[in-house]
Amino acid sequence: MTEATRRTPGTPCWVSLMVHGLDATQEFYATLFGWEFEPGPQQLGPYVRALLDGREVAGIGQLPPDRHLPVAWTTYLATDDAGDSAETIRCCGGTVAVGPLEAGDAGRMAICADPAGAVFGLWQAKAHLGTAKAGPAGTPVWNELLTYETGSVAKFYRSVFAYEAEPLVSAGHDYVTLRLDGRPVAALHGVGTGLPRDRGAHWMTYFEVGDVDAAARLVAELGGQVLRPPREGTAGRPVLVADPEGAVFTLVQSEDGEADPPRVL
Repeated sequence: MTEATRRTPGTPCWVSLMVHGLDATQEFYATLFGWEFEPGPQQLGPYVRALLDGREVAGIGQLPPDRHLPVAWTTYLATDDAGDSAETIRCCGGTVAVGPLEAGDAGRMAICADPAGAVFGLWQAKAHLGTAKAGPAGTPVWNELLTYETGSVAKFYRSVFAYEAEPLVSAGHDYVTLRLDGRPVAALHGVGTGLPRDRGAHWMTYFEVGDVDAAARLVAELGGQVLRPPREGTAGRPVLVADPEGAVFTLVQSEDGEADPPRVL
């Protein structure tokens, strides 16, 4: 299990979800993961932090009624200076849609997209370091970019952050593990025409569960969808699901009960 520390720039450090129905979404994830909630920064509207055993694991905010944006989990990458990182992103062909903005004494954030259109966040930590618990069931354990091909997008992310890129040498797989200080922190997965047409390139959050089959059934019972049934992967059993508002994420039952990336799922 990992605990919250100040992350090396480029490390996924937080995941957040913006929805239309904040109360109903809290009920869904509370039942699925056992999360409790406390108020978070309100600069961008109603926002809560999800807690597991009293430790912060994710954020959920409410979209303004007039904003008809796709509902999706957003992966935040750590940075020491959100302004400098945002400028580098622009120079490397990405876009900055929001910020950088102050989130009270918690830190500074920005919402960006890579050249293929995949949305991600920047987080410059102050009081809030990010995910305070990762590994046990109910916590985010891995972040992976699903994109068209990894070649050009790997150059983008390596230009913004000091990643070491490790391609998977295997026929039929376009997969690159991103490492920082020798440790795997995320991955890029080129799936070509396998990308959903209605989503395009996107970051995927993996949440650990104790029993992936039972969790998939619970998602359906709670009004969500099972988009791809549980299957055997190299590091456990994943299942692709969506919550009642359509936010897509992956549940994974790791082989040892706690995730130990890298994984090809």
